[in-house]
Amino acid sequence: MVKIIMHGCCGHMGQVITQLVKEDSDAEIVAGIDVFDNGKMEYPVFKSLEECDVPADVIIDFASAKAEDALLDYCAEHQMPVVVCTTGLSEAQLQKVEDTAKKTAVLKSANMSLGINTLLNLLQSAAKVLVDAGFDMEIVEKHHKHKLDAPSGTAIALADSINEALGGAYHYTYDRSDRREERDPKEIGISAVRGGNIVGEHEVIFAGTDEVIEFKHTAYSKAVFGKGAVQAAKFLAGKPAGRYDMHDVIEANA
Repeated sequence: MVKIIMHGCCGHMGQVITQLVKEDSDAEIVAGIDVFDNGKMEYPVFKSLEECDVPADVIIDFASAKAEDALLDYCAEHQMPVVVCTTGLSEAQLQKVEDTAKKTAVLKSANMSLGINTLLNLLQSAAKVLVDAGFDMEIVEKHHKHKLDAPSGTAIALADSINEALGGAYHYTYDRSDRREERDPKEIGISAVRGGNIVGEHEVIFAGTDEVIEFKHTAYSKAVFGKGAVQAAKFLAGKPAGRYDMHDVIEANA
């Protein structure tokens, strides 16, 4: 059984993952880290990793970017594998993730959903066929009104996946309102919608002459990200130092 420390246990995703792990016979959360203990957790909660004295195999991180530096320092020092799910990291913190991966196992993906990461692979295969046939590519992403960044990191990851398959020859267009010209055949358009309580929706459109092919992923709850994080933690436990992502998890379970 994989023993997990939940970093950010009292936040929304921490509570989602706690419930998911309770129903998983192959994993157990043995401790949580959170500056605010809501008193509802069935495992001990510590204010910092340094205070935690419970042995574990891996950490799942769904906390604040403010806590990321201390987390990565701890994991590097103690060679503790970590699944980094916290978003909004600075460029310096992203580099620190890479540096930490030289000392311990680190898994980070733009999106923890198994469905999205499967879609990334499908898009590469589709792009290689359809672009040569003259199809244009557009990405439309939708999220709740409280999401601060636009476009989403997942939308960029989808575009990057397509672009990688095409040799990196394409550029991204986020706004066409300031120009009046025909669409550049070497562009990938990315549009963001914000409203209501949409958890997350990503649609990739391949528009050709007389036909349109659409790939779409819809998240109906944040549990999809939690499920991916738990799978990632079970995969990462015991792995040697290195940088991993959700593609590695999918391949291991194929």
